Amino acid sequence: MVETGRLSPDAVRRMFDRIAPVYDVMNRVMTAGLDQRWRRITAQTVVHPGDRVLDAACGTGDLALAAVRAGGRVTGLDFSERMLERARRKSVAVEWVLGDLTSLPFEDESFEVATVGFGVRNVEDLDGALRELRRVLGGGGRVGILEITRPKGPLRWFYALWFDRIVPLLGKVLPGGSAYSYLPASVRRFPGTDELAERLRGAGFEEVRYRTFAGGIVALHTGVAL
Repeated sequence: MVETGRLSPDAVRRMFDRIAPVYDVMNRVMTAGLDQRWRRITAQTVVHPGDRVLDAACGTGDLALAAVRAGGRVTGLDFSERMLERARRKSVAVEWVLGDLTSLPFEDESFEVATVGFGVRNVEDLDGALRELRRVLGGGGRVGILEITRPKGPLRWFYALWFDRIVPLLGKVLPGGSAYSYLPASVRRFPGTDELAERLRGAGFEEVRYRTFAGGIVALHTGVAL
């Protein structure tokens, strides 16, 4: 199952419960500390002061906190209780909710902004998740999806070495971190930047654009709800 990059939703939930204690450390190691900057850019790109913001698949809450700093009134949602426990320790300014990105427990048009940071890659039904994000946004609402992608330029060789070889080895050093052997396979099966843009359009978003960071290793997709 790990080799294909496909796990059942329950298996993914258990995996994130298991890696919660090392999640923040591994994010910093894998990105040389740049993940916080990418989250800040994501929030600053789509969040306006006073916006109601949903950060779905929020993990330990770093993107949700970036949205707070951008002026948003933020709800953070994740299906891993262990991840949410760590998020709650970071801030009481966010409403932390246990729930699933593919079946959001919110009414239609509940938010002006929806963000996902390094989370859509793990859902079983990507198109269903994108439709759910569109459903909870009012017309003109903005979406921002930050995700690992596959570089096409000269960095692709470094990328293959780092994510396929080094990151899984680093994960094995930390308690529960062996689950990071799932990461390379999950990235390989995930749609590329152009395909994800098309699927956002298919889910009901327009003005879909993306920008890449770190030589194309990470992409930020944005769009506006029709």
